[in-house]
Amino acid sequence: MSHWPSRKQVMELLPTIGQIQDNETQHRVCDIWMEALSTGNAGRGWSQDEIQRLPFTILLGNIELRFIDHVRSCAEQCLAIAAVLAARFQGQVPINLDTLLAGALLADVGKLFELELTDNGTPKQSKEGALVRHPFIGVALCAKHGLPAPIQHVVATHSHEGERVQRSIESIIFHHADFIDFDIAKSLASESHR
Repeated sequence: MSHWPSRKQVMELLPTIGQIQDNETQHRVCDIWMEALSTGNAGRGWSQDEIQRLPFTILLGNIELRFIDHVRSCAEQCLAIAAVLAARFQGQVPINLDTLLAGALLADVGKLFELELTDNGTPKQSKEGALVRHPFIGVALCAKHGLPAPIQHVVATHSHEGERVQRSIESIIFHHADFIDFDIAKSLASESHR
């Protein structure tokens, strides 16, 4: 039996990591996920089952959308948006796909520290998360693992923290993909209360 989380298991959990062209960036993204999975959740780490059950957000009550599916969805949306922009604007919109994809895959990795499970398995905001939101935690992980500033920028600016800066093209794409999922989750949550 292999030790969780292994590089192979992270790649299975988030297969779009394999689409990052630069091997060093790909390895660093994997390393960050391995660290977050093994040391998040108030230092207890996240089991395979826990990470699969973790809700996309705790802000909307009990919704069926899952965190890991949200990360996958955003990465896939970013690739699709980049492909449409490349085809329609014929190279006039410069997009670094590795920056976009790495940023998309890491934007919410800080949530694995921002959240923790209670004794009954319910997710709640951790003490750390109450002080430092997930974009800041994500940037710190990116810096620790030597990822460049353009990737850190996507992570830092993807949420409301990015409202006061000029977002890069990659950050704009991810920000909108992220909020497509969040706005859909809000709509589903409000429909379930009707």
